[in-house]
Amino acid sequence: MKLNQRMQTNIMKNKTISDELTKYLHSGNAHVSLEVALKGLPVELRGTVAPGLPYSIWQLLDHIRITLWDMVEFCINPKHASPDWPEGYWKKDPLPASDKAWSECLKAIQKEKQRFNELLQKDATDLTAALPHGEGQTIFMEALQLLDHESYHTAEIVVARRILGDWKK
Repeated sequence: MKLNQRMQTNIMKNKTISDELTKYLHSGNAHVSLEVALKGLPVELRGTVAPGLPYSIWQLLDHIRITLWDMVEFCINPKHASPDWPEGYWKKDPLPASDKAWSECLKAIQKEKQRFNELLQKDATDLTAALPHGEGQTIFMEALQLLDHESYHTAEIVVARRILGDWKK
C-alpha cells in the first residue's frame, strides 16, 4: 500500500472512531444518558442524600461537570492544572445553591461535551498520539475515560433515584 493510501485509510479510521465517540458522548449509547437519568427529577430531591449513599444527586452532577471540564482542559491546554483531589472535585454541600446553579451546571456539562466533540472532530486531532504534556495519555484514552466516568456516575444517579422511590423507567 502506498504511503498516501495508508494516510487516507488512517484518516478514515480516525474519523469513524471520532464519530462513534461523539455519538456515545451525546446519547449514552447502551447506557441511560445523563439527560434521561435527570428527566423529571423533583427539585426537592436534588440535594437529598439517599440512605446508604455518600452523595446527593446534586453532588454527583456537579462532580460530573468538574471532572468533564478537567479532562477536556487537560486535552487542549498543556498548562492546565487539575484541582486537588478529592476536595476540588466534590462539593461538600449536598444542596445546589439555587435553581440557577443547577441549570448552570447542566449548561456547563453540555458546553464541555461540545468542546470535546469539537476536538474529536478536528481533522488535525490524532486520537492515538500521546499528548505531549501528559504521561502517555491520548485523546482516545481520555475519551474512553470521560465516557466511562459519566456512565458510572449517571448510574449512581439512577440508583439514588431508585432508593428515593423516584425512578419509573
